[in-house]
Amino acid sequence: MPICPPVSSDGRISLLTISGGLLSGFRFSRAFLSALVVTATVIGCSSPPKPTYFPGYPIGYVEGGVASWYGPGFHGNRTANGERYDMHKLTAAHRTLPLGSIATIRSATTGREVTVRINDRGPFAKGRVLDLSMAGAQALGMIGSGTDRIELRVIGFQGRTADMGFLRVQIGSFVEQQNALNLLERARRLYPGGRIQSVDLPEGRRYRVHVGEFKTEHQAESAARRLEADLATQSFVFRDDN
Repeated sequence: MPICPPVSSDGRISLLTISGGLLSGFRFSRAFLSALVVTATVIGCSSPPKPTYFPGYPIGYVEGGVASWYGPGFHGNRTANGERYDMHKLTAAHRTLPLGSIATIRSATTGREVTVRINDRGPFAKGRVLDLSMAGAQALGMIGSGTDRIELRVIGFQGRTADMGFLRVQIGSFVEQQNALNLLERARRLYPGGRIQSVDLPEGRRYRVHVGEFKTEHQAESAARRLEADLATQSFVFRDDN
């Protein structure tokens, strides 16, 4: 199914003007702060609905970093928005962007570009910013290498209108549940609450340790830095949509 952004009567994507500097912890490039203009021919779309952007939606958000991809071991599993993961569709997982975000992804290695919809959470690995579907990875030419440096730009939204969920910090993932419980107990000396989430992966069950319920990325990133310093762990921030 094609991704159908809002279009005018002449078949071109409408002009989106953005003002302000920082929304809910998302940084915007100078070019996007003045205006975002995307012109394209939309194929296979009839009477596309105009999306509604909820307060704080990060249209124009730009991020660079390392992307990976996930495929056969997850094909058919439930994604964070409740869909079945289809590795043959142009989707991706991001830790904090609202589910339903439409983003263009450009490979720094090949120069290729692909448009994907964010429908899942991840990657749950330090130093990576995006997990592409197999189809997305194929479009960028990164199947063989497994990872690639990319630039991500949010250009639209296709999903339910809702407030974004809380941000949490993951501070560990363990094979043994007791090890997760021990780390959670240490973390509670710094931040009350917290939880352990069990997830079934192709390589087996893992017990993930999550801390906090933060409203902004600034708060969550500050907590992650403190937890790393005090507990000697590798931490990263993700959005909890449940």
